[in-house]
This record gives sequence, structure tokens and C-alpha cells, in this order.
Amino acid sequence: MSKIRLGVNIDHVATVRNARGEIYPSPLRASLFSERNGADSITIHLREDRRHINDDDLKKIKSKLKIPLNLEIAATKEMLKIALKHKPPYVCIVPEKREEITTEGGLKLSYKRNFLKEMISKLKKKGIRVSLFIEPSFKDIKTSKFLGADCIEIHTGKFCNLVNGNKLYKKELKKIKDSVNLGNDLGLEVHAGHGLTFRSAKILSKISNIKEFNIGHFLIGESIFIGLSNSIKKFKKIIKSR
Repeated sequence: MSKIRLGVNIDHVATVRNARGEIYPSPLRASLFSERNGADSITIHLREDRRHINDDDLKKIKSKLKIPLNLEIAATKEMLKIALKHKPPYVCIVPEKREEITTEGGLKLSYKRNFLKEMISKLKKKGIRVSLFIEPSFKDIKTSKFLGADCIEIHTGKFCNLVNGNKLYKKELKKIKDSVNLGNDLGLEVHAGHGLTFRSAKILSKISNIKEFNIGHFLIGESIFIGLSNSIKKFKKIIKSR
């Protein structure tokens, strides 16, 4: 059985730092600490409004990290230029609205379709693994393959909200499972992320062929109570438990 990877998203370490305009807590320190404690990759989202991670964070983390950096970016010319300059090993293209609190859903692949295809091609030519953050939709999975993506990351937000609210989630779980199977059949590496907690990650870890979980907000929040090391290790144990 292939190893299931855990990507630790440290965006919200920067959120706490920026709340007071200080230099701490350090996203670089969080990245290196996560690396030492079992993270398989580090995820950061360089938003257009720079509300948490900023350009200096990207530069420092990229230069010091020994495990892969997964850079989440919007499909814009500015972000493409930044990614081509810094050449992170992984790029995940995500939707972005300035007014949203967090990413509210998957990419609308019909929007900027030609630019997306060109963007993916340019990133891959630099040896960057490209993932698209999408809904568990057959249409979007097939389009992702057409656009040339290496991977898809399934947006798990709706499923996680159902689990958190103790509501019926089996229909949404089946949709994710079927999407994972289709992605795998098409030769796409399948990842999962958004809103994952210990409970929801444990349920999704039972699905074969999810190769990578990217987890941030809950993992960082839980570290207030149990420590960042223990939070990472608990998620590592959960996603390997299938």
C-alpha cells in the first residue's frame, strides 16, 4: 500500500501574527517545526490580498524547507509570475474571492479555461506538479484531465460540515468516493482537503486512492490545546489507519 501523505497548511499561523502586526508567531518556524514532526509537505496560500501569508514568507519558507512546498494560488497572471519565479515543487490552483473568509468551493473550470490550460502548461514545463482544487464532480474531474493537471484536490468542505453538524453525510461521502475512483481511473493523483477534522479525516481515510490530505485550520487550532507536534502526529496516525 502506498504511503498517504499529510500536507500541513500553516496559513493561520500567519493569521495570528498579522492580527497584531508583529513578527511572531513565525510561519517559517511553524513550517520547519512541522517538517521535523512528520509533515510530508507544507501548504501555504499566497492570496492576492496577502491577508495571511506574504511574499517574504514564501521566499523564506521555500529557501529553508527540505520537504516539498505546496503553493496555493489563484489563476491570475500575477500569481503565475510569482510561481514561475520561485518554482515550488507543488502548485495547487484554487478559487479566490476577496470578500470570502475562506475558500468556499472548487474552481469554476469553465471560467478562464484557456488561461488555466496555458497556466498549467507553463508550470509543468518548469517541473512543477500542478493540482486543481475542485468539487467532487465528474465533469470537473474530466475537465481537469483535459486541462493537463497532474492532480486534483477534492474540496471536502460540504462533507465536513455535515459531519460536524451530525447530519447525514453518506450521500456526500459516496460522491467523494466515486470522484476519487474516476480521478484514479483517468490517471490523476487524487488529494483531499478543506475543513478536515480528526473525525472527518478518519472517515475519508477509509477511501482507497486518496494519496494526500491537506489540513490546516483545524490542525493549527487544535495545536493550541495539544501542541503542534501532537496535532500533526494524531492526523498522521488517523490517515494511515485504513
